[in-house]
Amino acid sequence: MKIWREIWEYVKMILVVVVVVLVVNNVILINAKIPSESMEKTIMTGDRIFGFRLSYGINLKVGDWEYSQKFRDPERFDVVIFRYPDDESQLFIKRVIGLPGETVTIRDGKVYIDDSTEPLDDSFTPETPVGDFGPYVVPENSYFMLGDNRNWSKDSRFWENTYVTFDEIVGKAVIRYFPSIKLIE
Repeated sequence: MKIWREIWEYVKMILVVVVVVLVVNNVILINAKIPSESMEKTIMTGDRIFGFRLSYGINLKVGDWEYSQKFRDPERFDVVIFRYPDDESQLFIKRVIGLPGETVTIRDGKVYIDDSTEPLDDSFTPETPVGDFGPYVVPENSYFMLGDNRNWSKDSRFWENTYVTFDEIVGKAVIRYFPSIKLIE
């Protein structure tokens, strides 16, 4: 009888650990490995990062069932993890550049918002961006995304579905934990 009680205690402990891991992994944190150079020098190919799923709200999707509750809006320059608009089975990571209702224009590699004469700060880009793109008018509840390594990034400029909706955002990238620890800004 004593052995069965001890086995039951182990089973309960294992069940609690499994439930906690599932909740943390599916509701609180996202663990991701960076597959490409699109966000270099901020995040390098092969880096492992944690994203915080609750940064903007709750976006749960299980099969056909979905639940979404917004806490706050993403801000310009946030690095976010999201379901790729052209294939939601893939996760992408990019920087938020255009906010809902804004017009984004890229001239000579510089990003301008709403016909401003001053370009956005691009000091996080590893090399001088090139090219002319846009204008893009960002719909409500949507965001325009660019990679930091703009000359090598597959981002909003090239997607069939140009914008990332709030419901496609999985979380905000917060910390790189491999190969070394670094806050993502």
